[in-house]
Amino acid sequence: MRHAYSRPYRGMKNNKNFNVFSGVPHDLRPREKLLARGAQALSDSELLAILLNTGIQGKNVNELASELLKLLDGTVDNPSIDEIINIQGLGQSKACMVAAMLEFGRRKYGGFLTRIKQPIDIFHLVRHYADRKQERFISLSLNGAHEVLAVRVVTIGLVNKTIVHPREVFADIIHDRAAAFCVAHNHPSGQVESSAEDDEITDRLLAAANILGLHFVDHVIFSQTSWWSCRENGRLK
Repeated sequence: MRHAYSRPYRGMKNNKNFNVFSGVPHDLRPREKLLARGAQALSDSELLAILLNTGIQGKNVNELASELLKLLDGTVDNPSIDEIINIQGLGQSKACMVAAMLEFGRRKYGGFLTRIKQPIDIFHLVRHYADRKQERFISLSLNGAHEVLAVRVVTIGLVNKTIVHPREVFADIIHDRAAAFCVAHNHPSGQVESSAEDDEITDRLLAAANILGLHFVDHVIFSQTSWWSCRENGRLK
């Protein structure tokens, strides 16, 4: 049985250069991985590649998926149709499909509040950011029962460093009328223990939270397979 990912791009049937995953082992292609291991085994980029299905001449589906993911990471709310169409290779039809998928997800799952009881609860909400090659600093707004109101990427940093200011972190948390919050960021290196810069950020956020009357629940540093809790390791008292 031949899957769509084994076929060349539409209109390019005689050009082998336009095979979507040419050179990628069959069992590592997104659709085959999904069939064999389930959707939870795929990265965000791979899930988007399956949704988009094909690329365009000069830009394969992986590149399109990466550009779409960059747009989604950089927006708090679902992007507009116009913002999606601005990505070269995403025409009106695909942009509508992406917008419909995002809105359906918001309607079906956006209303369910997840309660943060321990660091692993934070890890489960942010771990899909772990495969990014740059650090993402993420805030989680919580109500008084520590139920999640919103999860946002605050800043995108360098390969091994993220630069964040308390005002950027607290702007949306205050807007959400949150009573508490968590923060998290990925370490692309895979080393999750807190660095001196991480400790400094934690201290500054804690000082600001005390002034604002917000409960700082935890700062979690994570990779694809593990996480490190500032509170569990004595960095938040």
